[in-house]
Amino acid sequence: MQKESLGKRLLQLFLTFLKIGAFTFGGGYVMLAIIKDEICESKKWVEEDELLKVYAIAESTPGPVAINASTYVGYKVAGLLGAIIATLGVVLPAFTIIFLIASYLNNFMDLPIVQNAFLGIKIGVSVLILFAGIDMLKKMSKTAYNVISCIISFVAMVVIDLFSINFSSIYIILIFGVISLFIFAIKNKKEDNK
Repeated sequence: MQKESLGKRLLQLFLTFLKIGAFTFGGGYVMLAIIKDEICESKKWVEEDELLKVYAIAESTPGPVAINASTYVGYKVAGLLGAIIATLGVVLPAFTIIFLIASYLNNFMDLPIVQNAFLGIKIGVSVLILFAGIDMLKKMSKTAYNVISCIISFVAMVVIDLFSINFSSIYIILIFGVISLFIFAIKNKKEDNK
């Protein structure tokens, strides 16, 4: 790969993830829908099936899901330097905004205009998360395990939320991660015995 080609690719990575980080409010799950549009449809750096796997890995590893996903995409496109550049691009806008707010506006969140803006943003974020979830469900392979896992997870989260049970969603992810590892190990053992 030529230096100019790598430089252009790194610049594209940085600008793409800077745009994602700058214009996405509501956290990582909202960014997932934007990442999909930019990475799969616009830039065609990653196929949608591979991105779904990236989301699963990004969700189950430490750190924010959008940052983990951007790091993977950056690595795939331009190696270790690409991973660093993509991660920097997606993090820089939020870091800058929080730094400015913390530095200069002590009572920023108490301003009525800010409270009203965040109320509107919450509604938009909820819709984007819903659409991202529906899109992922459509593309998910419809095995019995996957369908049952989704139903149980959804019901568990609704019950936890409705009854204000102090139970983190992280435990649900860990439980299904361990179950998936056992199923994977059993399938591999059966294939090895054939």
